[in-house]
Amino acid sequence: MVLLAAAICTKSGKGLVARQFVEMTRARIEGLLAAFPKLMNTGKQHTFVETESVRYVYQPLEKLYMLLITTKASNILEDLETLRLFSRAIPEYCRAMEEQEILDHAFELIFAFDEIVALGYRESVNLAQIRTFTEMDSHEEKMFEAVRESQEKEAQKEMKKRMGELMAQRKDAAKKGRDVRSGGFGSSVRGGGSSGGGGGGMDTMIEPRESKQVTKPTKSLGKGMKLGSKSKDVNSFLDKLTSEGQDVISEKKTRQSANMTKATTPAAKTENIHIQASEKMSVTASRDGGLEGLEVHGILQLRVANQEDGLIKIHVDNNDDKGAQLQTHPNVDKNLFNTKSVIGMKQSKKPFPAKLDVGVLKWRFQTQDESLMPLSINCWPSENNDGGCDVNIEYELQLEDMELQDVSITIPVPSGVGAPVVGEIDGEYHHDNRKNILEWTLPVINSENKSGSLEFSIAGSPDDFFPVNVNFFAKRTYCNIQPDSIVSVEGNRPVKHSLDTVLLVEKYEIV
Repeated sequence: MVLLAAAICTKSGKGLVARQFVEMTRARIEGLLAAFPKLMNTGKQHTFVETESVRYVYQPLEKLYMLLITTKASNILEDLETLRLFSRAIPEYCRAMEEQEILDHAFELIFAFDEIVALGYRESVNLAQIRTFTEMDSHEEKMFEAVRESQEKEAQKEMKKRMGELMAQRKDAAKKGRDVRSGGFGSSVRGGGSSGGGGGGMDTMIEPRESKQVTKPTKSLGKGMKLGSKSKDVNSFLDKLTSEGQDVISEKKTRQSANMTKATTPAAKTENIHIQASEKMSVTASRDGGLEGLEVHGILQLRVANQEDGLIKIHVDNNDDKGAQLQTHPNVDKNLFNTKSVIGMKQSKKPFPAKLDVGVLKWRFQTQDESLMPLSINCWPSENNDGGCDVNIEYELQLEDMELQDVSITIPVPSGVGAPVVGEIDGEYHHDNRKNILEWTLPVINSENKSGSLEFSIAGSPDDFFPVNVNFFAKRTYCNIQPDSIVSVEGNRPVKHSLDTVLLVEKYEIV
């Protein structure tokens, strides 16, 4: 098959989007499109028409046409299959088959066309793969956005709490001031009453009234000035938070550091010595069973706040029974680690660098042993009598000592056939009509609910429901490698520190 061009045109032959896959001038493609309506036979769909040099394969799309221009030597069956894939790809980006909608999403359509055909020949891709390639989705970006949103919510909650405390303090201070003023005025009244209406009593009653009338406009003027200077109120509020020990600037720095470290949980209060043990997992499994590949990359990072805190040694608890390959930093004493599982500098009197995230230990693990997958997924679509598919999906936690959190299993579904009819389900689901996916979510998977299933029905063929993508995180490492304790170089005294441990999924798919 040699595909010359793909285009979306009106019934009058006006080209809206055209993508040439071979060398072709603009005048030629415009001429071919203009000649198409004159050659087309009315009343037929999903058909073709030929000229002396090219073949038009077209499909009506309401008021428009999806049109492929091929050579006459191409295989018509392959042309029709390619045309069907092009027609299914258009609703992924356009809500309505109208001229303006096509023009608004012209670049997205061209990118999708390029994924289907390259240099005139069709690529071996399906609709789900085209969607994945054009989205260029980043799991790490999603995790960073989730971290940032969580931190912003925590900061807003803390600010509201502090603002409430400050307002309560101001009300108490204002109440005390009113009590003092009302007490002085009351004593004057009582003094005036006991004087029997004498002149001295009248003088003491008038004096407080005059002082009250003088201070009242002064107070209202002050309030007016405060209402007119919002920036001063904000600055004073931030200064108040800073004086109470809240580092407002550090919230921004924390979000920037979260972007660099790709953390999954909001940054907790860290000590001067902080260690992070993180892993990234990539898994590719077959829909027919078997593991094509499982790969884990781990790193142990150390951050020291002050130079004087850097004279330390880290005792590592290595309970790995899978055979991970470990590698220490060049400046770390390798013999000390191999013999005692202790991370220390080669020059014992030299401290670790301060205010930097230093990777002191890395490890890597690869396997094709299916029993070492943390979570097995079995997706079984079968055709039914209604022209659709009944899909059964089940998961099973194979490593029962692990606890997986925020588990998301994403299944692609065909477009333009409506929402799936969900039967039995463990957990919750969400159908995204825009992305044409069914997302199955579970808050946690552990030994107490190590298995579950989902059943749904929808129009389509078995290949439409792959690849299945899985996402989760865990608060312990897959290889069971993490720091045990930290001691000082001199005296081997225990040193206070903070620790973060996390396992992230970089890719976990069943193809």
